[in-house]
Amino acid sequence: MQIEEMQSSRDKTISRTSALSIFANMALASFKAAVGLASSSISIILDAVNNLSDALSSIITIIGIKLAAKKPDKKHPYGHGRIEYISASVISAIVLYAGITALKESIIKIIHPQVPNYSLSALVILAAAILVKILLGVYVKSVGKKVSSKALEASGDDAKNDAILSASVLASALAMKFFGVSLEAYVGILISLFIIKSGIEMLKDTLDDILGARVPRDTAIAVKETICKTPGVYGAYDLFLNDYGPNRLQGSVHIEVDDTLTAREIDELTNEISLAVYKERRVILTAVGIYSRNTSDPIVVEAKEKILEILEGHKDVLQMHGFYLDKEKKIIKFDTVISFDAQDREAECDSIFQEVLTAFPGYSVKINLDTDMSD
Repeated sequence: MQIEEMQSSRDKTISRTSALSIFANMALASFKAAVGLASSSISIILDAVNNLSDALSSIITIIGIKLAAKKPDKKHPYGHGRIEYISASVISAIVLYAGITALKESIIKIIHPQVPNYSLSALVILAAAILVKILLGVYVKSVGKKVSSKALEASGDDAKNDAILSASVLASALAMKFFGVSLEAYVGILISLFIIKSGIEMLKDTLDDILGARVPRDTAIAVKETICKTPGVYGAYDLFLNDYGPNRLQGSVHIEVDDTLTAREIDELTNEISLAVYKERRVILTAVGIYSRNTSDPIVVEAKEKILEILEGHKDVLQMHGFYLDKEKKIIKFDTVISFDAQDREAECDSIFQEVLTAFPGYSVKINLDTDMSD
């Protein structure tokens, strides 16, 4: 119930912030459009269109929040949280379209120029708009970080970029008014390129979330720290976390424990870990696997150290875990994590396999090439 209340509070905060952004951008768009039409300034009109796209983005954010808040159902048992990422990608596409349209219109104005005529009131409105956008950008991004909303963070960054672009529009207006130099069509191109760049970056980030990006380093480390401080746990490995929307992480992990633990002791230990991770990190562990740790047999300890020495000769090997040795059946098995930076991960693993076979003649060696999923 506490999680639902937190999620409801988050959704309300995002909706309120988005509503404020809509009001501010609609007001700015109206003033800028009036000034742009009165002065025949393509750069100011494009700036107004950019504000309209920002308002539309905020509307889509609110709709996305409402849809993402729907409860899980039979068809979507993990909930609808990823709709937020889809809405963020739609916002990115709108920003990108606005940038391409602005670029087209600016090029037309260079080919068929119009001389703008700026009044003092127009310059004052532009200056005020810059201040409003800076304040709005700082506020929206801070709220976005606080509630973990990619859409709000993107809107905040976009607002601050808009302030820079509006400043360039004001600079071109001042150049025209005091020096008679018309730069606004070229400033329009600059604005459009900034908008296009912003749209591409936003789209890349949201596509990463939809496709399934690597677990953030701070999240992975925090979850593993919580697990490893549990008495009886010697390491946490193979952390897999699936993102089902902001603050909706579920996954699994392997822990290393003494091989003398009973099934009952392991059950109690894994339950304790799952509860601690949920309480402290708001992450649901759907499964906790076990690696047994043998430190009582000197032969096993010596073999493990020898294999670690072999792995140290391979710069792309990040980790070894799940080590197991059966002297009677002559079996050695372990997992090794090889970096994605390796030229050929499979070939690297085969090389390790051959070296271990040479070092332990007569043994059956099984190496699991593990994926570098998290820090």
